[in-house]
Amino acid sequence: MRQLLTVLRYGLFLSLFSSASSMADQVIILRHALAPGVGDPEGFDLAECQTQRVLSSEGREQAIEIGQKLRESGITEAEVFSSEWCRCLETAELLGFGPPQKLTALNSFFHASNRHLKQQFLQDWKAHITKVKTVNTKIYITHQVNISGLL
Repeated sequence: MRQLLTVLRYGLFLSLFSSASSMADQVIILRHALAPGVGDPEGFDLAECQTQRVLSSEGREQAIEIGQKLRESGITEAEVFSSEWCRCLETAELLGFGPPQKLTALNSFFHASNRHLKQQFLQDWKAHITKVKTVNTKIYITHQVNISGLL
């Protein structure tokens, strides 16, 4: 069984499900660090961070601290996958495990009215978790709505 660590709103919440047989069996799912507000402004652009809700200085500190806590727990290397939202990418970078890989399946569907789109994102994410093989722990940085949908 995979080990699952989940960071939920404004703090670290660790949920461990049995022990992983190796670092490659570990999956860590994180909500982006503190970015005050809800959703994104109307007309935001994924390519323009200033149009999105972004990390606060406290959020940046949280992301750095989470990375430190993960290293203290024995995770020294990881493959990091992130939503394309700037607050997720910045969280991923500040963890300190190297540049994240963008994964569309982690993008927020908070404003999506298309139920099929939501289900497709979740299905693609689940497939990635189970099928993509890495030699290190996999860390996924996404949004609360996506984590809730997965669990």
